[in-house]
Amino acid sequence: MPAPQLDLDFVRAQFPAFAEPSLRGRAFFENAGGSYTCRQVIDRLTRYYHSRKVQPYGAYPASQLAGAEMDEARTRLSAMMGVEADELSFGPSTTANTYVLAHAFGDWLSPGDAIIVTDQDHEANSGPWRRLAARGVDVREWKLDPLSGHLDPKSLWALMDEKVRLVCFPHCSNVVGEVNAVADICAQLRAAGVYSCVDGVSYAPHGLPDVAALGADIYLFSAYKTYGPHQGLMVIRRALGEVLPNQGHYFNADILYKRFTPAGPDHAQIAACAGMADYIDALHAHHFGTNAAASPLARNAAVHDLMRAQETALLQPLLDHLAGRNDLRLLGPRDAAHRAPTVAIAHARAGADLARDLAPHGIMAGGGSFYANRALQGQGVDPAHGVLRLSFVHYTAPQELDQLITALDRVL
Repeated sequence: MPAPQLDLDFVRAQFPAFAEPSLRGRAFFENAGGSYTCRQVIDRLTRYYHSRKVQPYGAYPASQLAGAEMDEARTRLSAMMGVEADELSFGPSTTANTYVLAHAFGDWLSPGDAIIVTDQDHEANSGPWRRLAARGVDVREWKLDPLSGHLDPKSLWALMDEKVRLVCFPHCSNVVGEVNAVADICAQLRAAGVYSCVDGVSYAPHGLPDVAALGADIYLFSAYKTYGPHQGLMVIRRALGEVLPNQGHYFNADILYKRFTPAGPDHAQIAACAGMADYIDALHAHHFGTNAAASPLARNAAVHDLMRAQETALLQPLLDHLAGRNDLRLLGPRDAAHRAPTVAIAHARAGADLARDLAPHGIMAGGGSFYANRALQGQGVDPAHGVLRLSFVHYTAPQELDQLITALDRVL
């Protein structure tokens, strides 16, 4: 049977923002900075603050319910990503999580050991690792192609030798948009005895990944860009997590998901992350029916493909339209099948100015460097001048793309 098409009316009914009067007529194209929140997450967060806002894991009912909801978020989301529940940690942000991880590697690595970072990354998956140079670590840079923004794996292997212990790279860049060959790269790194850290912040909103299939030793993404609350989610596979030095309280050292979250967790937001799993399950049930035999991983995979198919169909006409103009530079691939719907445009006018001029036309977009200064500089774009970034997800409607293209033509 052919795969079903995404029911956009059903999808948008899951997001209260689309019923908000103050947002009526406004098309949201800054999803890469933070998505709308689904009602399942909002309902869980509201319920937690109403009736569970106590110290969790205690002896009394409200406390037990609070702890159970936190555990539910970890258990259900990890199952959807194909990893064990204790391999998933929650932290205040992906930036904070990466900083803690870099500190752990700094304690573990020896002077002269090498790590590889890229200039395609958001600074969160670059800056903390680069600081290890001050501790005697050899930090090497895997550079993107200045014309296409592509990270060529051949350039990575040219940097490899027996000293390399870790490679940090993005699933896709927040300004280039190209989806990197994560599974192939991680497989080759593992064969060489090298760990991988994949920044999935710019990919996960377009379909929660099967981390086990990707083979990443570390996979990071942000819940607030994936329809949830402001939390950073971090998968650390057991073989690595048990080797790295504990960064949490000493008495929690034997609990894997607490080893790299030294800050006190936000109980309510962790519990609300279970609403992200609720949303994925609601999409699956609506499009594929209630099938008890389908595993969480299979349900998520089906929804992932629904999301990507919808986004790809909408993205290609936008890319074609932009590629037909000679007054701008479209960063990244022009084939929608090879990128996320995060589209950065370099123009003679500053990115922030273009975003400001689009606002009266009902377009909510962003302009600037988006913490991807190195990626822009690597492509010859001044971060201070910035780019216009147009980013959307599966809930974006075709008429909103039409509204965007019409507005762009007027503003440009």
